[in-house]
Amino acid sequence: MGAVDTPERKTGKKKGGIQRRTKRRVGVRIDMTPMVDVAFLLLIFFMVTTVFRTPKALEINLPPKDAKVDVAVSKTLTIRLLADGRLYWKRGDTPFNRSSAADLKSVLAPFANQGELIVVVKVDREAEFENMVNALDELHAAKLTRFSINPLEDAEKKEVEAL
Repeated sequence: MGAVDTPERKTGKKKGGIQRRTKRRVGVRIDMTPMVDVAFLLLIFFMVTTVFRTPKALEINLPPKDAKVDVAVSKTLTIRLLADGRLYWKRGDTPFNRSSAADLKSVLAPFANQGELIVVVKVDREAEFENMVNALDELHAAKLTRFSINPLEDAEKKEVEAL
């Protein structure tokens, strides 16, 4: 690993009758190979044992483009999210009820675990993206797996703003 090189002894030359003694310098040579090996072994160890985070993503299965399914109005729940955080919802042909985006969990509670219910979520284009993601999370938590996401049209927006 480490080596110490000692120089050969030299006899001093006489200069002016005084014998000069040469300084003995010790040469030190350190072999760095084992340290580099350990560094690479540690690097490989930490690379192999590191747990990488899986990216958080929403998995959405899209239907085929040509698929058209007729659905009874009584089996639909319509949710409209506006840009200012207001939420309007209705079941079937009933009139719209007003709530806020923060109260979506309590709105979906009576409809939880109803597999035949189709939720139509219409989001205003100026609404924050976070509101739409929170709505999808609440749908997932309520186990409402059949839903549709659409942009809110101007006529629909005026309809609920008039309420």
